[in-house]
Amino acid sequence: RMAAAPPSYCFVAFPPCSKDGLVVFGKNSARPRDEVQEVVYFAAAEHNPGSKVECTYIEIEQVPKTHAVVLSRPSWLWGAEMGANEHGVCVANEAVVTREPASESEALLGMDLVRLGLERGATAKEALDVIVALLEEHGQGGNYYEDGSSCHTFQSAFLIVDRNEAWILETSGKYWAAEKITEGVKCICNQLSLTTKIDAEHPELRNYVKSQGWWNGDSDFNFSEVFSPADGHLACCSGRESLEKQGGDVSAQAMIDVLRDKDSGVCVDSESFLTTASIVSVLPQDPSFPCIHYFTGTPDPSRSIFKPFIFVDDVKLVPKVQSPSFGNDDPAKKIPRFQEKPDRRHELYKAHEWARSLLENDQDKGQKLMRIMLDLEKQGLEAMEDILSRTEILDPAEVVDLFYDCVDTELKFFK
Repeated sequence: RMAAAPPSYCFVAFPPCSKDGLVVFGKNSARPRDEVQEVVYFAAAEHNPGSKVECTYIEIEQVPKTHAVVLSRPSWLWGAEMGANEHGVCVANEAVVTREPASESEALLGMDLVRLGLERGATAKEALDVIVALLEEHGQGGNYYEDGSSCHTFQSAFLIVDRNEAWILETSGKYWAAEKITEGVKCICNQLSLTTKIDAEHPELRNYVKSQGWWNGDSDFNFSEVFSPADGHLACCSGRESLEKQGGDVSAQAMIDVLRDKDSGVCVDSESFLTTASIVSVLPQDPSFPCIHYFTGTPDPSRSIFKPFIFVDDVKLVPKVQSPSFGNDDPAKKIPRFQEKPDRRHELYKAHEWARSLLENDQDKGQKLMRIMLDLEKQGLEAMEDILSRTEILDPAEVVDLFYDCVDTELKFFK
């Protein structure tokens, strides 16, 4: 029996299901319980011809120019679970199990492809093209977890979103299929979801599955049916109904509420897995308004607060949500890998651990703290709504410290 993929959930809602001409994107990242996620920003950059980029396990050719990105990532790896770039593209991945075992040989991780798509794609479709070209060239494989005792490998699915459209991309090895979405609400989770509506695919996909004897070429080609493991295909998304119930009112707050929902299973807190970080992004279809990306930077969104980030030049870096760097001494970079686990907790993560123990041990104080935190979050959401309802163009100076200040305020309350 193949190991279960971590049960992350990704969502997108388009008008008219969402409010005010906004595209709303969200993800809960389910990972091993003790893994730390950091929130990191990389400015746009130009690179010399012939330069290389060192991904989690392999080195690949760099491109002449990379876009500015903000990422939420397990702090031991190069890529990301989810993030956004300066052009309003958001990407999130899912680990999935297909009937083909994922490769243990070190190649690109699904998380590396998230970051590469964001750094190299100025639209959702460009990011998709980047990801599938890199899959073709380098393949996917290698350990998904920081675990020296066992190799956990998965195939990848992606939700790729911009202000106009979204693509669901599902892969098995280098083969892939994708569906384009421009309306309604979509959820992807840790199993395949594409069926017969396929808007782009690997040129050899159908020949390959015929040669494997998985499809006879006569019946409708159904990607999930062909590629899902034999032990069945369950209906996935419990969170989608909650979003659809909102009618035409899916907002940042509505998406946050869905990500916080433990009863639906969207907010994962199980023996093996925890939602270690979350993101919600609001992408106005009108390009004169800025995209707003909310990150927790801490585990369990029901006990975390979502803090806004807006791309502007010279945005202030936030070391308090960045894990310590171990450079070349990092056990993730030495072969054999993961022989020890360094302490990767950042300042906000440590403060959050303290707050969590307060919530567990002193209910009154804990509840009071949580109310203050949620009030802080609400102020942030309201300030962002104000930015999106203005007629004048946003002054970058107003938001250059935005994420920094929100993290700082959160830490002050914890202290």
